[in-house]
Amino acid sequence: MNNSSESLAQARISALAEDLRLLIGRLKRRLREQSDRGDLPPSQVAVLLRLEKDGPATVSSLARSEGMRPQSMSSAVAALEAAGLVMGRPDPGDGRQTLMSLTDACRDWIQAGRAARQDWLSRTITARLSPQEQDELAVAVRLLKRLIDD
Repeated sequence: MNNSSESLAQARISALAEDLRLLIGRLKRRLREQSDRGDLPPSQVAVLLRLEKDGPATVSSLARSEGMRPQSMSSAVAALEAAGLVMGRPDPGDGRQTLMSLTDACRDWIQAGRAARQDWLSRTITARLSPQEQDELAVAVRLLKRLIDD
């Protein structure tokens, strides 16, 4: 390819990347609208998702995982604890430490939110896309997976 066609190809890819980034951001916002996240700030949502994914953790390990100062994490965890979303128990390996974990109510709340988002997306795909477009979307999803798979 010559320089002109290489420049056009790069411009096309750059525009595609920007469109994709903006579209994914809009989709994330629409999905967030479909479930009740209350007024939790992103840092608290990140803590809940980390505890769900990795299991019980100390405040200091949560802070390291999320790149936060321990004092900021302590505030976030205290707010989540006051809301009944997390609870602390002594670490069986080191009684001086407290392991934070999700409450059953929090797990139910997370599951209900996921179900609401899944339902909205399923209904929207069915309502707005023809069966052929749904097949095309399935191909696009496979391509998107290839972008992020290691």
